[in-house]
Amino acid sequence: MIALVLFLFLFPFASVSSSPNNCPKCGTMGVPYPLSTSDNCGNPNYKVYCNNDNLEFLSSVGFYYKILNISPYTSSLIISPPSIQKDSCQSSDLSLGGLKIDETSPFNVSSRNTIMLFNCSDNILLSPLNCSSSSPCRKFELSTKGRNCKNTLCCSYLKDASMTSHRIRIRGEGCTAYISLVNFKAEESINAWRYGIELQWIPPS
Repeated sequence: MIALVLFLFLFPFASVSSSPNNCPKCGTMGVPYPLSTSDNCGNPNYKVYCNNDNLEFLSSVGFYYKILNISPYTSSLIISPPSIQKDSCQSSDLSLGGLKIDETSPFNVSSRNTIMLFNCSDNILLSPLNCSSSSPCRKFELSTKGRNCKNTLCCSYLKDASMTSHRIRIRGEGCTAYISLVNFKAEESINAWRYGIELQWIPPS
């Protein structure tokens, strides 16, 4: 009898402590730990936002990016690149300088991103970017998705350790628009490209 009472007393505690503190779904998308949509779930240092059933990532300068995919096994998520304004070849976050993540945040821009820059000034040619005819941005410009930036100077680079891992920068005197491909392979056809910006997070200690 004593053993039964102890089991009934301890069982609720065990079930709560052993289950992950996941947040409720946002629309149809799950919110796995440590991501947090409120102070009551997840880890508040890994804040994301549920707006009108869309899960979103907020940059340090106040721009929301829609989250397309989350992989808790690789501690990563993919956000949608900002839209490119019609007839102007300007990303919708141009006024904010592009994507910027707080350097104290557990999130950073993954090295699996190939960044394509559009509507660039001639000054960009002095930088170590691929602005040649073999750059994937040339193919993008000719596609339906890239028609707003057709015939502009474009360049690309692979996000790596030599670049800041907390920013994708654009500006009026440099390049005014960008797009990103995750795990880009040169031999792939444009129909196989995976659009998005992959962010990684450092797991909580």
